Amino acid sequence: MGAADPRSEYAARLSRWSATLARADHQHVLLSNLRLAAVLVTALVAWLAFAREACSAAWIAVPAVSFVLLLARHARVLRARDRARVALRYYERGLSRLAGTWRGAGPDGARFLDEHSYANDLDLFGSGSLFQLLSTATTEAGEETLARWLSRTATASDVLVRQEAVAELRDHTDFRESIALFASESRALRTRVLVRWAETRPEGFSPWHGWLFGAMAVVTVAVVVTVGMEFLPSPLLLIWLAVEGGIALVWRTKVHQVIRRADAASDDLGLLSSLLERIETETFRSARLVTLQRTLTRNEVMPSRHIARLQRVIAVRDVSRNPFMHPFALLLCLRTQAAVAIDRWHAAHRDELTRWIEAVGELEALSSLAAYAFEHPADPFPVIADGPARFDAKGLAHPLLDEAVAVRNDVTLGGASPQVLVVSGSNMSGKSTLLRAIGTNAVMALMGAPVRATLLTITPLAIGATIRVHDSLLEGQSRFYAEILRLREIVTKARSGPLLFLLDEILHGTNSKDRRIGADAILRALVGAGAVGLITTHDLALAEF
Repeated sequence: MGAADPRSEYAARLSRWSATLARADHQHVLLSNLRLAAVLVTALVAWLAFAREACSAAWIAVPAVSFVLLLARHARVLRARDRARVALRYYERGLSRLAGTWRGAGPDGARFLDEHSYANDLDLFGSGSLFQLLSTATTEAGEETLARWLSRTATASDVLVRQEAVAELRDHTDFRESIALFASESRALRTRVLVRWAETRPEGFSPWHGWLFGAMAVVTVAVVVTVGMEFLPSPLLLIWLAVEGGIALVWRTKVHQVIRRADAASDDLGLLSSLLERIETETFRSARLVTLQRTLTRNEVMPSRHIARLQRVIAVRDVSRNPFMHPFALLLCLRTQAAVAIDRWHAAHRDELTRWIEAVGELEALSSLAAYAFEHPADPFPVIADGPARFDAKGLAHPLLDEAVAVRNDVTLGGASPQVLVVSGSNMSGKSTLLRAIGTNAVMALMGAPVRATLLTITPLAIGATIRVHDSLLEGQSRFYAEILRLREIVTKARSGPLLFLLDEILHGTNSKDRRIGADAILRALVGAGAVGLITTHDLALAEF
């Protein structure tokens, strides 16, 4: 597909969905009035048939059937209206990202903030964060996968296959739109509920339980018919119902557990099924997307069909909750039979369900990166190099800053260049912003996303930062002590593999002499371990290192 201007593409789609919403609103009002008219006509025909005997009672079926048909049509219109509203929010948020007014809108990933050492330093999570800029995920699995990629350095091979997948999805706007519309921004698909259900041990119902309860239902029907035809005495029906109730009571606790757990997961199963069905029907070329799609199949049966089969069983269970149908469902053991079928499905597909959710989460994370790539066509994918730690950027800028105000810099670390750069300058001169620009772009590069630079060559690196270090009253830690602990962690990490360190005003909580001695020892340890990085300071004596 050819490249499209993101702003005009989003504006055109927003206009189409606005027209769809207007039509749905009009149809909603019309169908509401028609439903009311059908009710009134039904009442009128019933009055004419029974009170005035002016027509046959059979004529009641005409407006009654019309009402049922209108009800079904109205339900479809309401679903279309809800979908259009979600689409409008989706493209409005996309246009706000392009306009630079996106901060504070949409999921911010704040729940992941405490899980990572440098997340706060580089604004990875929280309001106005990189997560909020990138994420278009509508499932908890998608959000968790994206957060994991932001927090962990991937291998070179993983980065390369993600880049290929993101490049393919970048121009598949229709597919990314459909994935994003299965849940609204205010309520992500609760995949954790489904994962907990998958991890729960089944109650152990076997096929013979299904045969037993099915046979009980057949016997009940036979007894009712024969007693009604007076082939058997009436007390026999009461005896059989007592026997049936006693047998059902034996498994009552297990049935209750199965139904309770299925109830917690049923709504999210429907959304997951729709999402999987959309993924199943897409044609992919890149290796990772093809692999993800293949993980969804087993014996040529798509997961959406497996879930649809379960939903039909759950629908049978729902019948037993209808006040009118409840007595019949009780006689036929519908709830118990449904519980057996649900438990057997759970036992057969619990491992697959976890795998399906993981695949959906990864695809949503890739789709989020693809949306960013589509919206920033000038941002290239980085070159992933081998060898010692290296970070070589041309025209580097901070991706969270508006392009119009971001200052671009060239930064080269490692290779034939120095391993360490010491940056000094006055307050508010942009030293910390430069550190964050380097760290944030490194994070994006090593998760498979494009970067805000004209060119970036990077080797797989762990990241260590002391840009925002705070004291802790509860833990009795001063800021200086908290920084020492963070620096020790960074040095330890450097000794276990290639590292990019970003140290802002290193050891500024102590006097100049001690700062110089301490900083010298820390930098020598980092350089000796092969790490590369920057430090900022007002103490120019550190430049003598």
